[in-house]
Amino acid sequence: MQSETPKKQKPFPTHIIVFLAPAVIVYTIFMIIPLADSLRLSFLAADTGQFVGLQNYRTLLTDNLWSDQFWNAFRNNVQFFLIHMVVQNSIALFLAALLSRRSLRGTSVYRTVFFMPTVLSVVIIGFIWQLILSPLWGITEGFMGFFGLEHYFQPWLGLESTALNTISLISVWQFIGIPLLLFYAALISIPDELIEAAYVDGATSWTVFWRIKFPLILPTVGIVAILTFVGNFNAFDLIYTIKGALAGPNFASDIMGTMFFRTFFGQQLQLGNAAMGATVAAMMLLIILAGVIVYLVGWQRRITTYEV
Repeated sequence: MQSETPKKQKPFPTHIIVFLAPAVIVYTIFMIIPLADSLRLSFLAADTGQFVGLQNYRTLLTDNLWSDQFWNAFRNNVQFFLIHMVVQNSIALFLAALLSRRSLRGTSVYRTVFFMPTVLSVVIIGFIWQLILSPLWGITEGFMGFFGLEHYFQPWLGLESTALNTISLISVWQFIGIPLLLFYAALISIPDELIEAAYVDGATSWTVFWRIKFPLILPTVGIVAILTFVGNFNAFDLIYTIKGALAGPNFASDIMGTMFFRTFFGQQLQLGNAAMGATVAAMMLLIILAGVIVYLVGWQRRITTYEV
């Protein structure tokens, strides 16, 4: 009996390291290292630089000087997210359902029009909408007057009760193209045979959408939801462009991103506090991680079980 020759092990594919190295190095330098250093800074005292453990977090959550600002920013951030989740994603799903109809012509034009605000500079968008909504030289009051609704016009960006909602709707207008294209891509990937069979069985368009199409795009719905959550709890630029770091009036439009910027870098008479700013950033990270974990455990697992 001849002994079997041992199989040669395949050499390690070193070319993978060559392709991954640039991305890993860049991501580590610009993401991992700053994140780790920010977390380290949140455990240090602002004045002495000594290690103080969780003292900054206790100050942020319980001290009246900080907690009022933090919980106000957190509530506003939740409201900012819910408006996007309900208004933006619902309208995007509705538009995607219309654009996915085979009988509709010019879908590429409509997709371009809806997606165009997404690629515009946030500075341009903030400036334009300030002009449009201005009670002095804006066109909104005159446009509403054309329909006899001028008595409903208010300086929405200048009122505490409406500033955050108005900015949220501007943000919805800007970013609605992203969930729209995701929903559209999921809807057009559904086999035509399923839809045709449902119509043959006498199903209406409403029944086909909610009983066939919507269950099949639930994974995409989950992805859009978590992207909306992460994006809105990282939001900063539009509110800063329109209302500045103070997020007025009277912090009515303040969210965690603007609070972090104002705390870390300072604003007007407020000196910057790097340690507390890093603490705010760490709380943002914890909130986003909690949302991602809920998505992975509570949603993704159920969808996987449903598909199986």
